[in-house]
Parts: sequence; structure tokens; C-alpha cells
Amino acid sequence: MLDIPSLVRVHVDALIAAQNDMGVCDAIAQNRPVGKPAAMSIPHLPKVAGIDPAVPPPAHTHAPLPSPATPPGAVLQDRLAGWVSDLTTLHELTERLARTTVLDEALDELLKAGAALVGARRGLVVLEPSDGLGPTVTNGLGLAHADLGHIETVPRSATAYGRILDGLPDAEGGCDLMADPDGLDPRHREVAARLGYAASYALPLAAETGGRLGAAVWLYDESAEPVERQRHLAGLYIRYAAEHLARLIELERARTHVATVAEELLPSRLPRVARVQLAARHRTGPRGGGDWYDALPLPEGALGLAVGSVTGAGPSAVAAMGRLRASLRAYAVMEGEDPVAVLSDLELLLRLTEPARSATALFAYCEPARRKIVLAGAGHAPPLVVGDRRTEFVETSLSAPLGMLACWEAPSVELSPDPGETVLLYTDGLLHRTGEPMDRAFARLHAAAASVPKAVRDDPDAVLDHVLRTVLPDGLDEADSAEDVVMLAARFA
Repeated sequence: MLDIPSLVRVHVDALIAAQNDMGVCDAIAQNRPVGKPAAMSIPHLPKVAGIDPAVPPPAHTHAPLPSPATPPGAVLQDRLAGWVSDLTTLHELTERLARTTVLDEALDELLKAGAALVGARRGLVVLEPSDGLGPTVTNGLGLAHADLGHIETVPRSATAYGRILDGLPDAEGGCDLMADPDGLDPRHREVAARLGYAASYALPLAAETGGRLGAAVWLYDESAEPVERQRHLAGLYIRYAAEHLARLIELERARTHVATVAEELLPSRLPRVARVQLAARHRTGPRGGGDWYDALPLPEGALGLAVGSVTGAGPSAVAAMGRLRASLRAYAVMEGEDPVAVLSDLELLLRLTEPARSATALFAYCEPARRKIVLAGAGHAPPLVVGDRRTEFVETSLSAPLGMLACWEAPSVELSPDPGETVLLYTDGLLHRTGEPMDRAFARLHAAAASVPKAVRDDPDAVLDHVLRTVLPDGLDEADSAEDVVMLAARFA
């Protein structure tokens, strides 16, 4: 990792030393004694962290050749000032990149910083790890989605970034498309003319531990090429950016694996039961959580509905959720007509096998033919009944979560939904994602359910979509929250 602050401090010290030496240089020019050997007064350009002092300074530090009247130390001072300015800029850019925690944000920041360093206006970065495990992402700067589509139609071997991705030698660097238009791939020439770029500069993204991650390319509107100092600073930045991206890629892969496991532990499809329609929505938080739902057919045409939430996050919470859901299914088959007994058995199992964990749960035993529901809850949010004539929460008895008491037991509640009414079961992650106090979150959920248009109330999928759009305007994917969300809807005919 680049230690940019140290580089800046080194050059500042060198600059101070150069300023102190200016009097010495003047004394040498005027043949005055300086009190130390003349050889010690000869300025030596430092070479720090791979920055070659022989590289010409950037354009803003260029100065005319010194005349005999120009103090010798002024040239050194101007050059060191340019280095300090460049390294300070590099420090600021790497700090901004380090603050990104999401892969897309990091790629966008890389493109903007790289464009500033090489003097370009547009560009794109392609993430394509050489291990083949993904993720594969293409982000653009100043390029619309359609523009990226046009660029992707160019054969990879005809572009610098494509040759980098294919691992071909001598692929990186600048390319002036106007220098040899006849030798350019016809499709590449056509796309360049359509998008209006005349030159490009590409660099590989490669980490020490992760190998080749992808490639970045910046596009110039006119024939241009970054000067050597710009290329050098861009190379330093890309080295740091590649290591940062490698860490974010590993984090993204871990999140994806946890989310995949969580999805696999939930029902792959909802059962078909006469006189009832089912729909569900589920989204796992970025760290992986323990919210779950279930719907299982029971003997004599009955139906069991369950939602729950295990404390904690990450793989351990996902695993605990899977064990708890599997256990509840077994208890529901054996004694589902008594929801209190089902939750009591589940509480005993949780207390004996995982004493350091608690969970909330709600289990409902439904008889669709009779439109009768018997349910019991353990520290869980009450269901919501949505119909043409009413929208109200079911009054359940107050109860502690499972694993919190030495012996759990609470009375069950019975309700009879009218024909066409929908019962909504959900986890408290839906309420937490609103970012509001719980009383306001409940009121927001009630208002969302009451505002379901009559034209879609006979479709539980449409009911869930409306409630989610109203409660979470940003949607499940965009909401800035680590909470899981689970909703299960059952409409009775």
C-alpha cells in the first residue's frame, strides 16, 4: 500500500532543505565563503518511492531555462513544489477511494480520479477477475449505457483494455487512433467516430494477492497522450486502487455466498392450497441475516404459515435460521393445530441447543375451507388484515421472544377473515428499514395497506408490491439498511 503522507512529508523536508540551501548557492555564485566544502552545497535531487527526479515536472511547474541572474536554488524549489503538489493530489484521491465500501462506488471513484490524473474526460473500467469467480462489472464515466454497448461490440483484440483482459503482452499504454486510421479495426474506427474519441490510455488492474482484476481505459476527444509524470502518478494510483478493489471483491463474494445460502434455506416455491392464494417477498441484508418465512400444507387440507427472525447476522445467524425453520416444520406437522404447543417445543429446542441466541416467531394454523386461523406469536409483530371493509392489526397477546424465558407459553388468538381479505405476516426488518420510530413505522405500514387500490386487492402479489413501494419508496435493493425484510401474504376466497 502506498504511504502517500510519508511521501509528502519527505518532499516537504526536501523543499525546506532546498530553501535553506538557496543562500549557499548564492554565496557560491558570488565567490563568498560559506563555511563548508563546496561539494556539500551542490544540490542533489532526491529519488523517493520510485519517483525519478529526472522525469520532467508537470506543465504547471515548467519554468524557462535559468539565466545567469536566476538563483540556482529557484529551479530546485520549483521542481520540488511540483512534486509536493502532485503527491498531495494523489493523497487526496486515494483517501477518497479508501472511503468507498461498495464496489460500484469504488469503480466510479477510480474512473473520476484516473481521468483527473491523465487529463481525460471519459472512460470505462471493466472488472473481470482472472480466477473466473466474478463479479463481472462494466462502469463508464461520461458514457451512457448505449455508448458502453457500442464499445463492447468492438473485438476485444482491437482494443487496449481487451488485450489487457486477455492477458496479452504490451497491451497497456496510450493509443492514438488518428495516427494510423488505416491500420485500425473497421468496427473500432466506426465506434470511435460515433462516440467522438480520438485517443485512449489503458492500464491494467492487478493486485498482488488477487492477480488480474480487470482494466481501465480513458478516452480523449482529440489526439493526446499523458506526459510521463501523469503516467507515473496514474500508475501509483492504480496500484493502490487494485488492492482496494481486491478487498471489496472478496467482501462482495462473501455477501453473495451468504445471501445465496439464505435463499436456499427458504421455500423454493409456495404450496398450492384450495381457497387460499399465497405470495411472499424476501430480501437478505448485506451481512446476511436470520429472517425467514414458511408455508406448508398440513393434514386435512390445513395450511401452516410462519415467519420469524433469529438474532444476529452473518453465516452463524443464517445457519441458526435454517435449523429453526426445519424444526418448526417438524413440530407443525405433528401438532400444528395447536400453535402454542408448536412454539413451546421450538422454545425448548432453542434454549437447549443454542442458549446464547434468541428468536421471534409467529405460527398460524389455517383452515381455508372454514376461513379460520389460530395463531400464536413469540415477541413478533402482529399480522395485518387487509380488506374492503377493514384494515387492522390482529390483537395478539404480549409475549417475550423465544429463548428469553425459562418456560415460554402464551395464549393463542383466533380470527376469521372475510372472503377476499388478505392476512399479511412480516418481520420487524420491514419496520426498521423505514428509519422511523416503531410507532410511526407501524402507522406507515397501516396507511400503506389501507391505500391498496381495490382493483388489485384480489392479487396478493400486487398487494405486497403496493405495500413495499409505499413503505419503502427506495425499494428493497436501494434501501440503505442492513435489516432483512420478509413479507408473507395469504388471501382467503
